[in-house]
Amino acid sequence: MALSQSLQQKLLQKLSPQQIQLMKLLQVPTQNLEERIKEELEENPALELEDANKDEYDEANDEFAENGTEEYEEADGSTEDYENIDISDYVQDGDDDIADYKLRDDNYGGEEDEERRTLPVKTEASFYEMLVNQLGLLKLEEKQYRIAEQIVGSIDEDGYLRRETTAIVDDLAFRQNIIATEEEVEAVISMIQRFDPPGVAARDLQECLLLQLQRQKEEGKNVNTAITAIRKYFDEFTKKHYDKIQRGLDLDDDQLKEVMQQIVRLNPKPGGNIGGMNKAESYVVPDFFIMNNSGKLELTLNSRNAPELRISEGYRDMLKEYDRGAKKDKRQKEAVLFIKQKIDSAKWFIDAIKQRQHTLLSTMTSIMNHQHDFFLTGDETMLKPMILKDIAEKTGLDISTVSRVANSKFVQTEFGTYRLKFFFSESLSTESGEEVSTREVKKILSDFIEGESKKKPLSDERLTELLQEKGYNIARRTVAKYREQLNIPVARLRKEL
Repeated sequence: MALSQSLQQKLLQKLSPQQIQLMKLLQVPTQNLEERIKEELEENPALELEDANKDEYDEANDEFAENGTEEYEEADGSTEDYENIDISDYVQDGDDDIADYKLRDDNYGGEEDEERRTLPVKTEASFYEMLVNQLGLLKLEEKQYRIAEQIVGSIDEDGYLRRETTAIVDDLAFRQNIIATEEEVEAVISMIQRFDPPGVAARDLQECLLLQLQRQKEEGKNVNTAITAIRKYFDEFTKKHYDKIQRGLDLDDDQLKEVMQQIVRLNPKPGGNIGGMNKAESYVVPDFFIMNNSGKLELTLNSRNAPELRISEGYRDMLKEYDRGAKKDKRQKEAVLFIKQKIDSAKWFIDAIKQRQHTLLSTMTSIMNHQHDFFLTGDETMLKPMILKDIAEKTGLDISTVSRVANSKFVQTEFGTYRLKFFFSESLSTESGEEVSTREVKKILSDFIEGESKKKPLSDERLTELLQEKGYNIARRTVAKYREQLNIPVARLRKEL
């Protein structure tokens, strides 16, 4: 049955390239949309920007390039204290449907040019250029080079290749008319994984760390035990069950410490520090704006999401001219077919952009209404429990569509700029039976720890008691889980001498 479903889904994908492109458009963030539209304009001469809109659109691009919203990222986790390694960006945290957001496909390749430099996220361009430069050093046949370009264009700003091999095969077929096998694509991926920085083009954190360790092994370093630890005990590593790794590999305390130090010195985001720019200096472009107008919330979509596109008048005229001809030879028939295909493609893209706008607004409106009290006050304890299914039911969209919309999207408020996935969390009940957001509980938990005596930090048992005193029905193991999700170490590691 599972095999049948898999084959059916694959067949539907191959028969519905337009649906695939629409899903991609839903996922792409605002800061990448301009490049995607520019790519379509270059590929399809029947599509063009409205003249009246072009100057305004360019002006808006310049404005956001100068006034992007700062986003301060967490450190990359490279620390000697391996018990406090930050790998939350790569490990599913177990919070209901939120794990769906780990699926990303927000990178679209394209030629670098003057306009590309106006994009707020500067590291992305620098990192891309670095990979393209290395690509030029490989001796590849034309087909291999085109495959390599597609792969490099699909690598995200952290250095990961999050596209499935089958999806890349489909991209090559639908977008570049290149028929390639999964084996051919995998062979080129292996070449790119030899690029600098080490770990680039990995599909997940485990592969990223293994690629870096393998590179160190080739350089003569003794990292065999670390490789075995990541290869056989990666799940234990992500859950910080270091005692299981120690027993499984038969290591003493010093040996375990050495292995963990080798691992935490690796870079979980190989693309994140390229271009000589600190993460704290990077910018994001909000996809939405929410303003409080005398107690009434007003939602607007970033204007860069709504360019005015149209069908080229020249192509319309050419089609009319050919249609007026009485008899058509083979060349004329081919010309008519080509023009019709380009016009149909342009119409579809215009409709897809409008559908993207509608879906974005519909989803964000439902999120805003659900979290109305937070957007009025900025108080995290006012956040209500909310999962993907809640928004899917309110909008009439399916859960996967809501997930794609929320992925890599930001909303700017008077209290700051937030990722959309910030507003999703599961629920917890109080003694009175009221459902509260787990984010509310985490905020209170964080406040407790922030206010504790560092000479006598609060244990998980004491934190559980304090939360229960406030009326939250919560178990100690749940407190420990939330503490780990907040990247807060255990009490003994928080203690100051």
